Amino acid sequence: MSQRNYVTLILILLLTAVTIFFVLPSNPTIPIINRSLSTHLGLDLQGGLQVLLEVDLPENQPVTAQQMQDAIQVLNERANGLGVSEVTFQTAGNRRILGEFPGLTNTQEVIAVLRQTGVLEFVDLGSTQLPEGTKIKTDYAQGSSTGQSTSPTAAPTATAQASPTPSASATPAASGTTYHTVMTGADLVASKISVQTNTLGNYEVAFTLTDKGKEIFKNYTTANVGKYLAIVLDKTVISAPVIKNPITDGSGVIEGGFTQQTANNLAVQLRYGSLPIPLKVAESSAVGATLGQDSVRKSEMAGLIGLTVVILFMALYYRLPGVLADLALVLYALITFALYRLIPVTLTLPGIAGFILSIGVAVDANILIFERLKEELRAGRTLRQAIDLGWKRAWPSIRDSNISTLITCTILFIFGSTFGASMVKGFALTLALGVLISLFTAIIVTRTFLHTVLDNLKIAEHPSWFGV
Repeated sequence: MSQRNYVTLILILLLTAVTIFFVLPSNPTIPIINRSLSTHLGLDLQGGLQVLLEVDLPENQPVTAQQMQDAIQVLNERANGLGVSEVTFQTAGNRRILGEFPGLTNTQEVIAVLRQTGVLEFVDLGSTQLPEGTKIKTDYAQGSSTGQSTSPTAAPTATAQASPTPSASATPAASGTTYHTVMTGADLVASKISVQTNTLGNYEVAFTLTDKGKEIFKNYTTANVGKYLAIVLDKTVISAPVIKNPITDGSGVIEGGFTQQTANNLAVQLRYGSLPIPLKVAESSAVGATLGQDSVRKSEMAGLIGLTVVILFMALYYRLPGVLADLALVLYALITFALYRLIPVTLTLPGIAGFILSIGVAVDANILIFERLKEELRAGRTLRQAIDLGWKRAWPSIRDSNISTLITCTILFIFGSTFGASMVKGFALTLALGVLISLFTAIIVTRTFLHTVLDNLKIAEHPSWFGV
């Protein structure tokens, strides 16, 4: 065997060790990505929450496709900030967004954060003191071009008192007075918003303003010492502190009766900005897993039986090359499962179907190669020549068939983004990954194994080993 094959074999063995580590049932944690490599199951396998959000605007007010996509991006950021994993959002028609939360239990709190428009304003109250939870009118219109921004901003002072946002139905309304908005969240530094505790152990939200916001805030607080400045979230007062001193450093905290979760919720709203359109919950329902534990075990058993039959077929029909191909097939399964955990890929029933189909694709490449190998051996080639010619002459068929499959997967994945067809995306993704990995195992791994074991054998002495 050549020096190149020795190096390739060593790399394959190292890859095998790494993939075994990734698929260990103990779910190892990788410091670089700072998360456990657990298997991610979809809504149909573990149940969870399904929420249908609807644009909360009059029917005659148009909503653009770009606004819907921007809303989905903000929702994804908020969901990830809340620690909700494997969540998916997709458009459902022109004015609705469908969200799926596999394994979610704390439904109400997450829905409340996702649906809020999230516009935080600094509002000048003058000498008027308003209680927390008061609904008010301001002269700021979302999306206006008056110099105000559309993303949330932060608290005015390091001693500003705030509380978790009350529900709209429980808040009193202020008089018909329209208050002036000093500024909003365009001047908030999103990367510098965090939840922390003070010396008493109470939770608070720390913030920093941009240079522009710092200047606006400095000028305003200097000219309005002794007056009230409200922090207003979605037109609801969450705090109305008195400006005791000019605030010139552009940083501070929002503190008050927060729990860790409510403080984190507010930080998420501040950090990820406002929704481009207001949303309301049209429907929400808990979804039970369509497969129970018993059914999952039966599915695993069926997959194991199928894989065993394939392995036995390859070994009995192709003899020694088939056994080596079976070893490559086992490595294929390990690499695939490791990638599912590393990416991660959320496994659904269609996704599992795509993986099982890709096993057939992996075997198909080996069958084409081995049939060419047997033809070359019958034509009197040496074993080394037969191996190299078998790969060379089978490659065009393998290449074309796999490219066709990848094109199909791409089409399915693109159209899987359409409402009602999302399950197709999991199938397309797992099948495409399987095809790419099968190319590696068939062309690199199996070939290396064959050269390692067979280069020093004489076919004339062991014809039965090759089924010739």
